[in-house]
Amino acid sequence: MLDIIKAIILGIVEGITEFLPISSTGHLILVNEFIKMSETTQFTDMFNVVIQLGAIMAVVVLYFHKLNPLSSKKTSVERYDTWILWLKVIVAVLPSVVIGLLFNDWMDAHLMNWEVVSAMLLLYGILFIVIENRNANRQPQFSDLNRLSYRTAFIIGLFQLLSLVPGTSRSGATILGGILIGTSRYVATEFSFFLAIPTMFGASLLKVYKYFDHGSTFTTMQTTVLLVGMLVSFMVAYMAIRFLLNYIQHNNFKVFGWYRIVLSVVVIGYFGLRTLI
Repeated sequence: MLDIIKAIILGIVEGITEFLPISSTGHLILVNEFIKMSETTQFTDMFNVVIQLGAIMAVVVLYFHKLNPLSSKKTSVERYDTWILWLKVIVAVLPSVVIGLLFNDWMDAHLMNWEVVSAMLLLYGILFIVIENRNANRQPQFSDLNRLSYRTAFIIGLFQLLSLVPGTSRSGATILGGILIGTSRYVATEFSFFLAIPTMFGASLLKVYKYFDHGSTFTTMQTTVLLVGMLVSFMVAYMAIRFLLNYIQHNNFKVFGWYRIVLSVVVIGYFGLRTLI
């Protein structure tokens, strides 16, 4: 029962942080320091990735009509545009598929630590502030998602590669990349959402495959804990997405930059002090 309560807390953290550009991995690493499940390390590592599927399903539900190329409620032109959108998403996800498969194990072994997470929180926090100041008086080139070119989509996908480093934030890297190359905040954010669907489904399937490949299985309690975490992350992510879409219509991303900087200082302070003690 205690692990289910912990799964609820972790699901809330995941749901809030998956789409806000503040690093879900960084938050889960920090929260896991205080809320440790009584499960194996293999299960916990898999859990922290797979509960993201719940958050991703929030995107699918919210955007089901927009992302459904077979909808009878769409005109032939709208269905064609939807297929093209999916092609752009596939083009954008290719870099992460290739590099992620090649270096996933190495990154898990060498980069999943508080030093890397705190550094990335700080770096991208500063970048959000700098880039927003730089773009304060600039007009975006792309304010319509349908006008996003394949080249632009691919470049955003290259930025997503940066999120393979823990603490970066997948949404943070892709949103920053989109803004840098001329998309509006809204277009960058929506495309980041859509790009998350194949990216996180692939990452989750890979984690589950490795979990079973190492000889592990799910107990009834582990299955329950995983499903609870996914359900909670879905519900919270649904609200977080709606909040973010409304927020960026009238505000910039600098507040998230400052939040990342403060969190970085907290992480460095906590783990640094613990190391000294």
